[in-house]
Amino acid sequence: MKAEQVIPILRIFDYRKTIEFYVDWLGFEIEWGDQPEDSAPLYMEIKKGNIVFHLSEHHGDGTPGTRIFIWGEGVAEYHKELIDKQYKYNYPGLEKTFYDAVAFTVYDPFGNKIIFNEKFDEEKHKHLEFYVPQ
Repeated sequence: MKAEQVIPILRIFDYRKTIEFYVDWLGFEIEWGDQPEDSAPLYMEIKKGNIVFHLSEHHGDGTPGTRIFIWGEGVAEYHKELIDKQYKYNYPGLEKTFYDAVAFTVYDPFGNKIIFNEKFDEEKHKHLEFYVPQ
């Protein structure tokens, strides 16, 4: 079997907070959404580049506290872009990890954790200032 794409489903509980976090702060775009009536649970797809998530208010479509681990490029630049937006509910530190990556972690309003990673490159990343846990 060869997978063409993997799409995690993350549990959400509040549309306004979802949009504020994923669209306004992280910069995802809504691809489509399904909410047959106002009182029905929302199910939507969001996308940023080639990262695709499904977000669901449906009971059983995921558990708060899910972790998503993403490898990519331009992680330090993306981190700076997010910090510059001054989102008051997240202020992630940029880290150099034990597995030789530049990384930062964000937590959505529903307890889900997204970890953005890029392979550490001595030349490319030599000027970065990393968060050091105390």
